[in-house]
Amino acid sequence: MNQINHFIGGETTAASTRQAPVYNPATGQQTGTVSLATAQETEQAIAVAKAAFPAWAETSPLNRARVLFKFRAILEERMDELARVISAEHGKVFEDARGEIIRGMEVVEFATGIPHLLRGDMTEQVGRGVDAWSLNQPLGVVAGISPFNFPAMVPMWMWPVAIACGNTFVMKPSEKDPSAPMLVAQWLKEAGLPDGVFNVINGDKEAVDVLLTHPDVQAISFVGSTPIAEYIYSTGSAHGKRVQALGGAKNHMVVMPDADLDMTVNALMGAAYGSAGERCMAISVAVAVGDEVADKLVAQLAEKTRQLKIGNGAEKGLDMGPLVTKEHRAKVLGYIEQGVKEGATLVVDGRDLKVSGHEEGYFVGGTLFDHVTKDMTIYQEEIFGPVLCVVRVPDYVSAVKLINAHEYGNGTAIFTRSGGVARQFVHDIQVGMVGVNVPIPVPMAFHSFGGWKRSLFGSNHVHGMEGVKFYTKRKAVTARWPDGDIGAEFVMPTMS
Repeated sequence: MNQINHFIGGETTAASTRQAPVYNPATGQQTGTVSLATAQETEQAIAVAKAAFPAWAETSPLNRARVLFKFRAILEERMDELARVISAEHGKVFEDARGEIIRGMEVVEFATGIPHLLRGDMTEQVGRGVDAWSLNQPLGVVAGISPFNFPAMVPMWMWPVAIACGNTFVMKPSEKDPSAPMLVAQWLKEAGLPDGVFNVINGDKEAVDVLLTHPDVQAISFVGSTPIAEYIYSTGSAHGKRVQALGGAKNHMVVMPDADLDMTVNALMGAAYGSAGERCMAISVAVAVGDEVADKLVAQLAEKTRQLKIGNGAEKGLDMGPLVTKEHRAKVLGYIEQGVKEGATLVVDGRDLKVSGHEEGYFVGGTLFDHVTKDMTIYQEEIFGPVLCVVRVPDYVSAVKLINAHEYGNGTAIFTRSGGVARQFVHDIQVGMVGVNVPIPVPMAFHSFGGWKRSLFGSNHVHGMEGVKFYTKRKAVTARWPDGDIGAEFVMPTMS
């Protein structure tokens, strides 16, 4: 039985007094125990990070980048080891876990460019003998709170940029699959990161509330559900912190009558059922424009959904693994039952799936609903499972109106052969991330990730240049070196 504690000041700590079980979702068996940090342990991690900050902030950006270069080399060499850890605790298939790591590694690669990214601006002679320039300086101790669905990638959306900018970091991962961040912490130390710059606190609300209210924490980054994002944003902001909090999603894909249907169906299958639908960018609603398109779409989707290869994510050749916990499985099953109750047509039912040899695993088969309407619970709420809803609309205008009316505005896509329609969609749609014939439009690391409406609380998206902006404070300098006394000035100073 694996005991997972905390990583503070470059060392793995002793077990906390409070513990929680960690399971392998493919078997339903407990594989470990994770410590749940007390308020005092969380305060200790913050104090250690605060003590490490002055020296790390004075480290040149070039030398910070060199640590990240070394870490990237370790990560690439040991990627399979980390992927196996993710698959065992989260349940996603091994290749999907590797893909998660690669996307996180892209942010590390972006952050290695920090000597360039931190450059300020300089203007000579803004006035007679006066120069002006700007500096980007670190904030201090910053914290990240990440969800269960991407135990490696989402933390790597946060900490590489933060520590590259000269901050020290306290990571609070999900207690459901906590081992990946602990492994990353050890590899960062091996790469030469000074003790105390990156710390991991495993825990629950007790630890989170300390991070949100402690005066030495300057900024909080969070990715998760909307109710928790609202709480993180309001509480952290009330205590004077910078907060970026990414919430829930209900991502739509519009299928136009001219779309390449084979390509669209394949794209939908991966976007809806990949990682068992436990992605904030999963497509959970297909918006079919016209009944003819809808009938063909549903027929092809149904055939492919029934053919999904589902099992233990550690095995090869699978499309989908289990859900993360027994409780989450029960929640997803409840949504399916609610959809039937409210009148949606259940085309493919994944509730009774049993995987041979893994009968106690937390599996739900691919599930497909047709004739879903906007007033149904399965349309309104984020399910976070392998459940795809097909909504039928008569035309393009109706599709856009439907999507724009939803409370979430995280990601969306359109599949069409018409450049004009695609361009109009990009202009019309009130969603933060848009794909054109791309089902999951996650921006590359040198751009920034984030939605609109109730999918984002705060003013900054994560990683990319918005990440650099979030983790630094701008200082503007105006200077002159006069040769003699220039006299008192009692009016608003102007430049000439």
